[in-house]
Amino acid sequence: MADYENKIGIKSWAEEDRPREKLAGQGRRALTDAELIAILIGSGSRNETAVELSKRILHHYGNDLNKLGKASIPELSNFKGIGEAKAISIIAALEIGRRRGETESAPPEFIHSSKDAYNLMRRHLVDLSHEEFWIILTARSQKVITKELISRGGLSNTVIDPKIIFSLALQHLASNIILVHNHPSGNLKPSHSDVVLTKNAISAGQILDIKVMDHIIISDQGFYSLADEGVI
Repeated sequence: MADYENKIGIKSWAEEDRPREKLAGQGRRALTDAELIAILIGSGSRNETAVELSKRILHHYGNDLNKLGKASIPELSNFKGIGEAKAISIIAALEIGRRRGETESAPPEFIHSSKDAYNLMRRHLVDLSHEEFWIILTARSQKVITKELISRGGLSNTVIDPKIIFSLALQHLASNIILVHNHPSGNLKPSHSDVVLTKNAISAGQILDIKVMDHIIISDQGFYSLADEGVI
């Protein structure tokens, strides 16, 4: 007899052990990560319960919800028992959790330090599996005018057109620019091209009387400021 025929489905568990009933009766804090994910996916497969499937998924990501939060729909759909709809449910729930954490502190309205720039932009750039390049435009008082996505690229680089950067700065009558991009690899060290791009932007900005204040590199481990480190 196959192993799955001996398995006991969630409906046969004691009521206080079923994830939904456990949450209703004991509160959300009583549930494990796997039990919470089991509620999201609703059901397992013929071979395993939703909780067992959730444990298997978590194990694959080292029981790290941050790593799971970066998974794509096709990646999650590779797990037997997880189709596109269940994958979307997991991704959506983890994204809501991430956004909730971000709302606990309002983004800064003024940029007075590299930490301010990081706090403004980290919600856009952490957990990404690809590289994105943004700019922050500020008035002479350092009040944030806007932030704009300039380019979206692959795992290791993205193509930047300086004409777009300064066109937006002129359009918004900005006095200052802060360059910001992420390193999905987690390595915060600026590449040679990062440094060259920054220095070229500074030179171009001097002609237009628009100051490039800094270039911030963001990863899940924190941030690196080229200005703070004396690179520019």
